[in-house]
Amino acid sequence: MPVLPGAEPYHHRGGRAGVLLCHGFTGSPQSLRPWGEYLARAGLSVALPRLPGHGTTWQEMNRTRWEDWYAELDKTLADLRGRCDEVFVAGLSLGGCLALRLAEVHGEGIRGLVLVNPSIANDVPLLALAPLLGLVLRSVPGVAGDIKKAGVTELGYTRTPVRAAASLPRLWSLTRSELGKVTQPILVFHSSQDHVVKPTSVRILRERLAGGNLDVVELNDSYHVATLDNDADRIFAGSLEFIGTNTSVPLQGG
Repeated sequence: MPVLPGAEPYHHRGGRAGVLLCHGFTGSPQSLRPWGEYLARAGLSVALPRLPGHGTTWQEMNRTRWEDWYAELDKTLADLRGRCDEVFVAGLSLGGCLALRLAEVHGEGIRGLVLVNPSIANDVPLLALAPLLGLVLRSVPGVAGDIKKAGVTELGYTRTPVRAAASLPRLWSLTRSELGKVTQPILVFHSSQDHVVKPTSVRILRERLAGGNLDVVELNDSYHVATLDNDADRIFAGSLEFIGTNTSVPLQGG
């Protein structure tokens, strides 16, 4: 299946500190590419894979589930850990949920997390009926492209594949049930105006991660895809500062 121009994965071999970037549901690496390039210029090794079913067609995505997306990230993480002394994981939206799940599974193998508008709760009650809806509806209107900045677009699907979406509640539930395993330092960037993910997810993180390892930064000039929006520079610089503070590996950029 041909990959949409601009949706290709991005990899950079830098220093001994690495970052795995996880894009969101129905999105593509394009939404995180500027972030990845920024971190690469700072000397980090960067891996930004394309999740299965993404960056092609929503019809192909309907043949994938959350386990497929997680498996791709898990494989990429293993490769990055093989080349780096310390690895951080960062993610946007559903990518933030998958980053948390990786931290739950790998523990000290992940040094820290940076999450942008993470999604760990069902904000659409109708989604509970997705397994049944999938029998009669293949797709519904999409959620990609929630950006405040004029002239900027996200390379994502205009339709949401219902069968793929039906697997999300299981991932959210599993991730929430094991949040107690996440002891790494976590930096969360949260848009005050987000038309895709409601504040419930960040509220849950504040309640469940009360051990002092969570820091939440509010973004007041961006919508959901904040990595392409007006606050992108704050996210990029803030994440680099967070990594520099929490790694013992010297960064090689300049």
